[in-house]
Amino acid sequence: MFFKSKADLYICTKIDIYQMLKQRTLKAEFSLEGEGVHTGHKSAITVKPGEPDSGYVFYRTDLPGRPAISARIENIKESPRCTTLEENGVGVHTVEHLLSALMGMGVDNAVIEVHGPEIPILTGNALVFAERIEKVGYVEQDRPRQYYVLKEPVTYSVPEKGIEYTAVPYDGFQLNVLVDYGTDFLPSQFAETTDLKDYLTEIAPSRTFVFLNEIVPLLDKGLLKGGDLKNAMVVMDRDYSIEEINSVADKLNKPRINKIPRNYILSDEPLHFNNEPARHKMLDLIGDLTLIGCNIKAKIIAKKPGHRHNFEFGRLIRQQMKKDKSKNIAPMFNINAKSLLDINQIKHILPHRYPFLFVDKVLELTETHVVGLKNVTGNEDFFNGHFPGEPVMPGVLIVEAMAQVGGILVLNSVPDPENYSTYFLRIDKVRFKKKVFPGDTLIFKCELTQPVRRGIAIMSGHAYVGDTVVTEGELMAQITKK
Repeated sequence: MFFKSKADLYICTKIDIYQMLKQRTLKAEFSLEGEGVHTGHKSAITVKPGEPDSGYVFYRTDLPGRPAISARIENIKESPRCTTLEENGVGVHTVEHLLSALMGMGVDNAVIEVHGPEIPILTGNALVFAERIEKVGYVEQDRPRQYYVLKEPVTYSVPEKGIEYTAVPYDGFQLNVLVDYGTDFLPSQFAETTDLKDYLTEIAPSRTFVFLNEIVPLLDKGLLKGGDLKNAMVVMDRDYSIEEINSVADKLNKPRINKIPRNYILSDEPLHFNNEPARHKMLDLIGDLTLIGCNIKAKIIAKKPGHRHNFEFGRLIRQQMKKDKSKNIAPMFNINAKSLLDINQIKHILPHRYPFLFVDKVLELTETHVVGLKNVTGNEDFFNGHFPGEPVMPGVLIVEAMAQVGGILVLNSVPDPENYSTYFLRIDKVRFKKKVFPGDTLIFKCELTQPVRRGIAIMSGHAYVGDTVVTEGELMAQITKK
């Protein structure tokens, strides 16, 4: 590809960044109807495009006032065998398969209108939802996709039951699931995904399952009213006679069977995958993880997962998110990775030159924030006099470097940045918390605190060395045409 000008090169780079980071919603709505697996009630849903940054919101259209229920972990209502959300006394059951499909297919924002108390079970997996999402297509939205980058391990376990969850830092999303129920009738199974690109074919078709000995107790609790072998697999936990199996079928008002299958799994269809139960547990976990409120960059290993434990694990991640936010954790980047903007591209945007250009790379750039890098070397001219025998980077130059990174963010708001200059009008609340020495790598992060109005931009800025904040402050800049 050839570019007619330096500006064309920069604009193409900016567009490529946006394509990687922008949120997505549906291009059009779709509707489905069917029975709820637990309530047995017929429900209809319509899934519509959602506004940027809105996430997933359910609306009970069968109730007065069309009450809303946001898909967030604070709204979990404890219930057996499914994910139920409740807000202001209004709930919706069995949301996990639909939420899993939205996340797995890369939809960030959606409105889900539900006419009834429960999401239809359909084929007992996420396949119909995922297929409809793919059919209606996507629209990119003018907002960056939100990620939580895990900085330290998060663990959850119930040792007496052999349940273990571990999330560790990882530059991407990887999920490993192990199921082990201690029975030869369902041997240990493992499922893994290193990204969600194959969600439609490798995860969405995996059906829910229940052990035969669980059915009667669940019926006694008023559940499984819409369950049958068309939307679930029934797994034997021991040797059963035909009479024992058919007595359960009678309680469900379902057809009797004539012989016991060789794989000890009752279903109207053969297994979609040899490890289908493990894949379905992974499907459920993806759906439940949507409730933390954003995408996550982490490697997650889950042994014997289930909804209740998914929620507890998700709550721990949410607590870590809040803790990291309060600590002002440094952005995590591979500083040796290829930059989004290198020094030559930066020179097309900023007018500064040696010895007063203090940005070496731009690592991340969206409409609302920028992350830049400066390698501090012993060859910097200012070290000759600041101070002889004790080189320390002047605080005013750290602020200048931060301002230059912020200038790239501000100029990113105009289509022809090469025709504009950025002048800083005010610098407030600057704090110098640690000295910066030769050999340090400075990471700068600047974020708009409000939209750019009339050419005026207000942003917060932080400078880090490693995980430590060395300088912070508030910046106000004005864009002016050259």
